[in-house]
Amino acid sequence: MSKPVEVAVYYFPNYHVDKRNEAWHGKGWTEWELTKRAEPRFAGHDQPKVPLWGYEDEADPAVMSRKIDAAADHGVDTFIFDWYWYEDGPYLDRALEEGFLGADNNSRLKFALMWANHDWMDIHPAQRSTPYNILAQGTVSREAFTQATDHMIRTYFTRPNYWRVDGKLYFSVYELMSLVKGLGSIEATREALDDFRARVRAAGLGELHVNAVVWGVQILPGEQKITNGTELLAALGVDSISSYVWIHHQELPTFPETPYAEISAKSTEDWSKFSAMYGLPYLPNVTMGWDSSPRTVQSDGYENLGYPYMGMLSGNTPAQFELSLVRMKQFLSQELNGFPAFTVNAWNEWTEGSYLEPDTKNGMAYLEAIKRVFG
Repeated sequence: MSKPVEVAVYYFPNYHVDKRNEAWHGKGWTEWELTKRAEPRFAGHDQPKVPLWGYEDEADPAVMSRKIDAAADHGVDTFIFDWYWYEDGPYLDRALEEGFLGADNNSRLKFALMWANHDWMDIHPAQRSTPYNILAQGTVSREAFTQATDHMIRTYFTRPNYWRVDGKLYFSVYELMSLVKGLGSIEATREALDDFRARVRAAGLGELHVNAVVWGVQILPGEQKITNGTELLAALGVDSISSYVWIHHQELPTFPETPYAEISAKSTEDWSKFSAMYGLPYLPNVTMGWDSSPRTVQSDGYENLGYPYMGMLSGNTPAQFELSLVRMKQFLSQELNGFPAFTVNAWNEWTEGSYLEPDTKNGMAYLEAIKRVFG
């Protein structure tokens, strides 16, 4: 780490053509289609969100180059890519492999992976009826785990701008429980992670830093030896924990909207709680906003039925976002969490209402807030 505080932003790569999406949704489909079709679901609802740069193809290196410059110019240090690999191979990988790695200015940002190993659900868009069909299972076998991690070592970890924490390659797992379930047991998962670390060393790349997103730290039904999350993390040899988005930890008490300022204040309390809870370094999060209504069928009634038919945050102005950043800076100055970095949700979660990319309403205001506080 080089800056006093490192700003790492989650990047959601569903804004380019992918062969799975074409099989599920039709030729040329990307999640921009949901962004374009979003409508106000009640009086005063701020939809649709319109990207200032247009509905661009993030797998185009020239397009990604502009994103990199905008991020780097405003104090962002790292993109943490939501990274997908299922039993039968990769998904949504072209934004990183063709766009980011193909951009001639990619050295301006570091990058890292968060293995988004959740089930991929048929919610693009979601109908009111539940449960939703599972299009791809998040659990993977040991063979698929080895294939995926070999690909990481070969394709990403060798890059000079891959993000390191205390000199170690940062690798995050979104759903620790899914990893354990797929690999068969806690013991088998520890062995797989130890083998992953050994292969990183054998490649001459040093040590691996394994991070777990804290909301996925759960105990599987029937587990007898491990009784709490702290024991699970220790048994697996996890190096740190992180948060992905405030909504994982905070219920939205009013529907359809809860004030952003209210959830921001509660989430600030979480930073100290999670820093102390597990006895591990903790990467806290600031969330820009929340509105998952674009992922619903727009002609269906909008009621509080569960994700993505759920409440949203209101009043997430650039000024309120900046206040959250100031609180984060104050928290990190206390050195309670183990390392001087935090995450932001997100660079481009347009259909969940959490994005730093400029829109036609606020322009670069959210990025400018980061620059003022951390640039």
